Amino acid sequence: MAVPLRQQVDVGAYVAGQHFKAFLKGQKTARYPLVLMLEPLFRCNLACAGCGKIDYPDAILNQRLSVKDALAAVDECGAPVVSIAGGEPLLHKDCAAIARGIVERKKYVYLCTNALLMEKKMDQYMEFAGNPYFTWSVHLDGSKDEHDKSVCQQGVYVKAVEAIKKAKLAGFRCNINCTLFQGTNPERVAQFFDDVMEMGVDGMTVSPGYAYERAPDQEHFLNRRATKELFRGIFRLGEKSQGQAKQKWRFSQSGLYMDFLAGNQEYHCTPWGNPTRNVFGWQRPCYLVGEGYAKTFKELMEDTGWDQYGTGNYEKCADCMVHSGYEATAVMDAVKNPLKALAVSLRGPKTEGEMAPEISLANQRPAEFVFKAHVEHELARIETDAKAKKAAMGAREAAE
Repeated sequence: MAVPLRQQVDVGAYVAGQHFKAFLKGQKTARYPLVLMLEPLFRCNLACAGCGKIDYPDAILNQRLSVKDALAAVDECGAPVVSIAGGEPLLHKDCAAIARGIVERKKYVYLCTNALLMEKKMDQYMEFAGNPYFTWSVHLDGSKDEHDKSVCQQGVYVKAVEAIKKAKLAGFRCNINCTLFQGTNPERVAQFFDDVMEMGVDGMTVSPGYAYERAPDQEHFLNRRATKELFRGIFRLGEKSQGQAKQKWRFSQSGLYMDFLAGNQEYHCTPWGNPTRNVFGWQRPCYLVGEGYAKTFKELMEDTGWDQYGTGNYEKCADCMVHSGYEATAVMDAVKNPLKALAVSLRGPKTEGEMAPEISLANQRPAEFVFKAHVEHELARIETDAKAKKAAMGAREAAE
């Protein structure tokens, strides 16, 4: 089972509780976080062509969330699952302490890593081996050649696979997260999924890439129609493999989200489902689009213009089908329509026939480009803090 039964029960109880609270308050929409995307730093030891997370000056890349601030975000948000992302989290010297604090709070931690430092750092995490609240989530975007091309560095795939095998031998839960881009071949993906299952991983998270405005490569992001056709092709091959010697693919995602990827559900984004806390603050509106920051989670939830975002509402969101925006939508649909969710879970995603109607883009507002302003604001804050710290040190030295 890709998601442990305990986690399914705990998250299910949390979701049901949130909907019950909304019902008691007379709210039509239950707005609650499902997964906290915690980015303790932006710095990374790779420079992937499809990444829009590391295009910052060194002064910002050198910033870190403290253990105190990271755990305060976990408490403030209250989501049952925390994805520690980045950047590369293992570059943070206190990442193990952050993970420990989250596990102690009985939250489910997915530590996302490119695995370049995973073997070296694994001893710091041995206390979590066999712990149901901790899972390594290793980035793999396909077979050896495809993955190394995706991350723009040779040898990364082999190192990641070696780290996965070591983690499984040590008793860790270990998943892979896979992002697919334009030009991806369904047959190669199906073979890759088979290979991953043979590695013994516990589950896979898969998603089409998001077209980050700052990503160096802007030519290989999928549009929505291409995404649906790609996943239908992949799932069709998965159907053919069942009953053979091949092991069944295990996804760490809801059946309804996978059905959405195959074009069978007309979902709208739930941007508050996966809120992001990083070195800037609480990112508006979501993990993928940064257009402002709130000082508190309460401010994020109450003062963000949620209806301005999502496919059909905003140009930057036009082609997005990423799990960080739509998994929460699928989960809420499963709560409202459990029989539909059960049926999809039993039969798998539909791979033939008409697709669900697409969302119209006729009324979407044009994209705004605010990256430069955010960077200038943060650099000014860093400089102000540095001057204040220097002045305080000078005053202490003078007093002594």
